[in-house]
Amino acid sequence: MSRSVVVIGGGLAGLVAARHLAAGGADVTLYEADETVGGRVTTHTERGYTLDRGFQVLFTAYPAVQRELDLAALDLRRFSPGATIARPGSRSVLADPLGDPSAALASLLTAEVTTTDKLRTLALRQDLSTRAYDDLLQRPDASIREWLREWGFSEQYSSNFIAPFYGGITLDRSLSTSKRVFEYTFKALSDGDSAVPAEGMAAIPRQLAAAAADAGATIQTGEAVTELKQKRRHAVVVTDNDRRAVDAVVVATGARQAARLTDCAAIPTDGVGCVTQHYRLPAADGLDTGRRLLLNAGDSAPNTVVPMSTVAPEYAPDDGVLLNATFLGDDAVDTDSQQLAAKTRKTLSAWYPDRQFDGLDPLRTDRIPFAQFAQPPGIHESLPDVRDGGRRTYLAGEYTEWSSIQGAMESGRKAARAVLEDR
Repeated sequence: MSRSVVVIGGGLAGLVAARHLAAGGADVTLYEADETVGGRVTTHTERGYTLDRGFQVLFTAYPAVQRELDLAALDLRRFSPGATIARPGSRSVLADPLGDPSAALASLLTAEVTTTDKLRTLALRQDLSTRAYDDLLQRPDASIREWLREWGFSEQYSSNFIAPFYGGITLDRSLSTSKRVFEYTFKALSDGDSAVPAEGMAAIPRQLAAAAADAGATIQTGEAVTELKQKRRHAVVVTDNDRRAVDAVVVATGARQAARLTDCAAIPTDGVGCVTQHYRLPAADGLDTGRRLLLNAGDSAPNTVVPMSTVAPEYAPDDGVLLNATFLGDDAVDTDSQQLAAKTRKTLSAWYPDRQFDGLDPLRTDRIPFAQFAQPPGIHESLPDVRDGGRRTYLAGEYTEWSSIQGAMESGRKAARAVLEDR
């Protein structure tokens, strides 16, 4: 007799769990409260523009990405390595010369970081290339800023490049996040690319959902689970329209809902937020950054500006250019959209003093109060195991690994494996 399993939540973790469970012979039903799968990985269309919720990219070298996704089918559009460091009246390129030899001279000449820092970056790249991804989350921990000091990097390097660049990854410009996150992502950026699918980031959960359905899972969207009851011989799942007893449940919701459904106190519920604003510019007013993001070295608002349609031309119609800007911190979440757009216009005008940006037209503002769970040094030792949900309940979410696409998909695979082993 096949095991009956309900997966609660159709984000990346839930979709991966559903596929592996179905492939392993379980009778799987996935419930997703929203009308579409994806969780936080969603895409909207506005006036012909493709707008991902927040600034999200796919790191192609992530082990779970390599294992779970058909990258060729996603038709990826890749960013150029490195970034453009911008401040009033100044823009300079800093790139990995091994990843982008064409930018080697420009990177060598930039005064934003010292020559010693550039050499240490290459040494760090070499050091991490010798380490396995699984080992990086087990190493002794410290904050990113403390760890950079231990490596001998200058404060200039941390402030001008790492703070805004990793502010975009960890949503923490203070660099107080665990250095394990830095090592993992730095290695992934050295080993592969950062990219977006031509049809937007929502193409990723669509592909995972199709794979889960092909394996035999049933996916029901628009149906929320309102209650989960733990019994000795089964678990009871209550939805808006149904009530059923099953052999096992995989809770793959966001952290706060998972904590409510399971009473697992180890699930981290402190969130880090951001605001991403999307803009249209006339096609003639595009930015000369190539396929690199702009880092704000002079201020923190916005932290980054990204030429999305330069990277992925499909994101914008022929007569327009799509940019997005990310603002960090609680203040940004509460700031009026027009004020945020005014900050971006002012910042771009300072970076490009010979240009006007009156035509910068806001398309959408995404306010994301819980974009990641907070990841201070040492957090990973306190995260729950996939089996910590209860007698017949398992956890699948980045909060069992680390806050990332890698963490979400890896947790889904581990949760499915645990169910199949136990049941």
